[in-house]
Amino acid sequence: MRGQAARTPYPATAPALFAAAALFLSGCTGPGGGGSGWTAAPEAPPASEAAGEDPGATATSSPSATSPGTADPSAGPQPAATASAWKTYSAPDKSVSFELPEGWIVQSVSTAKGTLAGALALEVKKPDGTFMAALRTGLPPSSATCSEAAKREYTVLSSVPAGNLAAGSVAGTIPPRVVFRVIKGYRYFGSYGITNVVAGTDGRACELRNTVRGPAAKGDYSFGDVPVLRAFAADEKVAPAKAFNTLAEAGEYAAESEDFANVQRMLMSLEIED
Repeated sequence: MRGQAARTPYPATAPALFAAAALFLSGCTGPGGGGSGWTAAPEAPPASEAAGEDPGATATSSPSATSPGTADPSAGPQPAATASAWKTYSAPDKSVSFELPEGWIVQSVSTAKGTLAGALALEVKKPDGTFMAALRTGLPPSSATCSEAAKREYTVLSSVPAGNLAAGSVAGTIPPRVVFRVIKGYRYFGSYGITNVVAGTDGRACELRNTVRGPAAKGDYSFGDVPVLRAFAADEKVAPAKAFNTLAEAGEYAAESEDFANVQRMLMSLEIED
């Protein structure tokens, strides 16, 4: 859903503690303006976020926070290197567009069972085939029961507005944000994506959804590495989600990874037509 904000380059934000198979060439315009680095100032959260219901109460939260899901108000903008050249992918029907580094590849994949007519399923990869994110539209609404005993602590390491997406009018949602969050299991499992779904008010959740709820006629959509993050079992495949030995290690990834900086800018550039 297209918002009112003009597309601008945004940076990766980070914790204050740490400092192609079917390439749509016709859908990608030439290199866009992308410098070697960019920053953005943190901003005050919406009221619903300040109440602790959000994917992240401010632009970032510290990995050392004693209460998972809370934010560090001292966290400020951090410079981050990004790809020097960018292009814009546009779907053939112009319903979806986003920026991505010049060398990255967009591939069409099969839509999931139960998606709405006209749904898109795209994967974004680096030139060497490394998967970076998937965009899926027209998703049916989903929900899962969660017992108190099944909840796990989670921490928001980065949360910035998805400024090109309208807040929408779906009950129980917040304005969309690009987030990087970790949930504690036998390791710290991390994931990035766009969401307008509240994660919980107590710093604990069964799962963290990288999903934006849309109107029934349009369906939900997801843009990130995995649609749902949870605490994986030792015998389960984790990728493309991330696994870290410590919360500090996860914070370093959010602060220092050029891949994350590039992905974050890509996710923040997403535009979807009403």
